[in-house]
Amino acid sequence: MTTRAFIAGCSGHELTPDEAAFFREAAPLGFILFKRNIDSPAQVRALCDALRETVGRADAPILIDQEGGRVQRMGPPHWPKYPSGRTYGLLHANDPLVRREIARLGARLIAHDLREVGITVDCLPVLDVPSPGAHDVIGDRAYGRSAEDVAILGRAAAEGLLAGGVLPVVKHMPGHGRAGADSHLALPVVDASREELEAHDFRPFRMLTDMPLAMTAHVVYTAIDPERPATTSPVVVREIIRGHIGYDGLVMTDDLSMHALSGSFRERTEAAFAAGCDIGLHCNGRMEEMSGVAEAAPVLEGDALRRAEVALQRIRHDPEPLDPVDARARLDAALAMVA
Repeated sequence: MTTRAFIAGCSGHELTPDEAAFFREAAPLGFILFKRNIDSPAQVRALCDALRETVGRADAPILIDQEGGRVQRMGPPHWPKYPSGRTYGLLHANDPLVRREIARLGARLIAHDLREVGITVDCLPVLDVPSPGAHDVIGDRAYGRSAEDVAILGRAAAEGLLAGGVLPVVKHMPGHGRAGADSHLALPVVDASREELEAHDFRPFRMLTDMPLAMTAHVVYTAIDPERPATTSPVVVREIIRGHIGYDGLVMTDDLSMHALSGSFRERTEAAFAAGCDIGLHCNGRMEEMSGVAEAAPVLEGDALRRAEVALQRIRHDPEPLDPVDARARLDAALAMVA
């Protein structure tokens, strides 16, 4: 079966007959789950199996946003709460090695939860560096306020996921921390100079170019392309993401249904691929929108196929050993010391 270069969501706890038929025909690379898709461990596992059956690929990636803090799709009573990124940055301010160890441990536990239900990709770590006066859509999701702190703890989290057999997605490339608006609702415009952006916003991404997957930012950087957000800007994707940052992993869009983007879903998707993105991401499960994305998404081939294959090959089938009870106790003990 030919695979098309997009990732899609579904509407509920089970696939509807229309969704199953659509996915069989459209053949997306993979899928993404949200809270509306989550009930119990057995239900999530069955849904993952059903999604993969529609495309006939047992290794089809299934994604989720499981950061911790405000962004956690799987939670109590079946799964524990996890801290926000900022919490890790507050641990033992005089000992960065402890912060790194605990950030890795938290992500390793998340990976354990996800693998048990069949999810193989987590949209984590957030590598955005917040700036004073910016919208709080990033806020406490950030690991710190310096590019170095964000990169160090972001790498620790990514390594924890990889050790547990889950692929990390670095986001939101090349940086959402300076944005004055929530791109879910409006198009953020950043007026910082290119020099400022390179010294601050772009640096964590340059320090994690070895990670397999990245997600774009729906943000306009007027110093680079005053007309188009990164997701649909050939200048940002080719000159900044592939050029200055030097990233050769698989680049997916942020959610194409977000209000930062304009035009029909076909037009949004076409613009993202014309800019140089490898994969389109559509999250809300609305069939009429997914149809437009699927129509515009190309066959996965060439460099995009190569990058997808390289990424999926990094999923460990022998996760690093973990005693989840002991690991959770160590995590809880460390977090208890955060004021």
